[in-house]
Amino acid sequence: MRLKLLLPEVQPDHFVLPKHCPTPGCKGRRFYPRQAVEKKIVDAKHKQVQAWRYQCGACGHTFRVYPQGVSKQHLSQRVSGLAVMLYILGVSYGAVAIVLESLGIGIGKTSVYRAVQALAEKVPGMKQSNLLAGYRTGAVGADVTSVRCGGKWLALGISVDALTGMTLSIDGLPGEEAEQLKAWLEPILDAVDADAFKKVSDETGRAQQVCKSHVGRNTDALVEELSALIQTGQDRSLETIGVSSQQALADLAALKKFIHSRQPEEQAELEQLYLRYATARKPAKGRRFDVAYRMRNLFLDRWTLWPRLTFYRTWQDEQGHSKLDGTNNDCERSIGWWVKERYRSMRGYKREQSALNVSRLIAHAGNHLSHGLNLASLMA
Repeated sequence: MRLKLLLPEVQPDHFVLPKHCPTPGCKGRRFYPRQAVEKKIVDAKHKQVQAWRYQCGACGHTFRVYPQGVSKQHLSQRVSGLAVMLYILGVSYGAVAIVLESLGIGIGKTSVYRAVQALAEKVPGMKQSNLLAGYRTGAVGADVTSVRCGGKWLALGISVDALTGMTLSIDGLPGEEAEQLKAWLEPILDAVDADAFKKVSDETGRAQQVCKSHVGRNTDALVEELSALIQTGQDRSLETIGVSSQQALADLAALKKFIHSRQPEEQAELEQLYLRYATARKPAKGRRFDVAYRMRNLFLDRWTLWPRLTFYRTWQDEQGHSKLDGTNNDCERSIGWWVKERYRSMRGYKREQSALNVSRLIAHAGNHLSHGLNLASLMA
């Protein structure tokens, strides 16, 4: 995990004058200072600060204005930020309280928990229903992972900008069925105007790039397994469709070559490989699939999958640049860094909302690696 977090500062002499009355419905714009008041705070440097009580000239309501880095909470924003920083870097709520106590900052683990959850709730975007306003991308990557929550497994859907790697959203999912994935992903695609999940892609009318790394590894494993079965000579199913063992081994070798070259024009050759095995019949119910039928299914799947596997070869952005690499590495990094890295040090989350809050907060910080995330921006 790589994060760059900027802690809020406490400046007792720096005030921002009020511009709006906090009373609902009041449109007052003129405020009068009435009294300076002392406020005790928990902070590494200051034990108390001076706040000002203002009165609205329109409705007469009085309210307090606090100096920079201080709010109505007893914890300064600097202490809250430090607690959040320690927690998302892997320290437990209780251990954060112990660390801060050793520094002379006495707060309980419940206060640490509240600071983390309050900050995470203010993370902008990161939700399917509330993505970053106005954000657009030409390609979206999506994947699903699971974390333990309340003794059960919680499915999380992660979407990223496939061109920049920025995390777009992290949402809880009821399951991983195609219809549920479609219901989650389609609003995201609409929100960012993306052209970029097999059934989801078909039903939303958008092109999809499957991960070439996953397909490559799976194909290599199947080719090795089927080649070993053919070489033993125990399966006679190829003879029933008129294909020799030598031909079958050559076809598997050709498939392996195509999977790693991934040229769009090779789809026609894959079609010919499939047609050689198209007459293989499905074994009777209760019987294991034989080699001929498995090869039929393998060649059929890769032939029909080919446009999705080679999509990155032809896709271009509005400027005519090819930027997709054909993998889902951005999603996998997002899962590993922003979800799993913190989760590995835990025994599981207690609440679903906590799992979402913490993952979204870390991902939001990850989106600000270049300049750093100023935690004060989430505490305003």
